[in-house]
Amino acid sequence: MTDRTTPTTDHQMTAPPTAAIEVRRLTYADLPQVVAIERRAFTTPWSLAMFVLELSKPSGICLGAAVEGELVGYLVCSRYDLVWHIMNVSVDPDRRRRRIATALLGSLFDRVGDHEAQFTLEVRRSNQGAFELYDRLGFKSAGPPG
Repeated sequence: MTDRTTPTTDHQMTAPPTAAIEVRRLTYADLPQVVAIERRAFTTPWSLAMFVLELSKPSGICLGAAVEGELVGYLVCSRYDLVWHIMNVSVDPDRRRRRIATALLGSLFDRVGDHEAQFTLEVRRSNQGAFELYDRLGFKSAGPPG
C-alpha cells in the first residue's frame, strides 16, 4: 500500500467505554513492553536490537499508545528522503479493534504535519483487518491484488 497523502482521521479517539488512548513518543524504557506485544502479535517478531536501532534514528518517529497507563500498542516510522515508511504498527492482540492503531496513525500524521507527505507501508495479504484500516485512512494498494 502506498500514496496516502491527506489525513482523514479524528485524532481525539477513545477505546470503549471510557479509557482514553494516550499517544506519546516511545522511549528505551518502553522496549520490554514493546517486545512483549511484538512477540504476541507476530509469528516473526522484530528483535530488541531492531527496535533499539529504530529508536536511535533521529529522523524516525516511534510512538506508543497507552490505555490507563499500560502500553498497548506502538508504531515505528522512518523517513527516506521525501517519503515516510511505516515499518511496524502493532496493538496487543487482546486490545485490537478499539481504535488504538487509528490513534497511533493519526498522531503520526499530526506529527509529520504535512498534508502533502507520502506514507508507504507493507501489509501481509492475510491481514484483512489491517487492509480495512489502511483503506479507511486513504491508503491505496500498490501491489498485486489478493
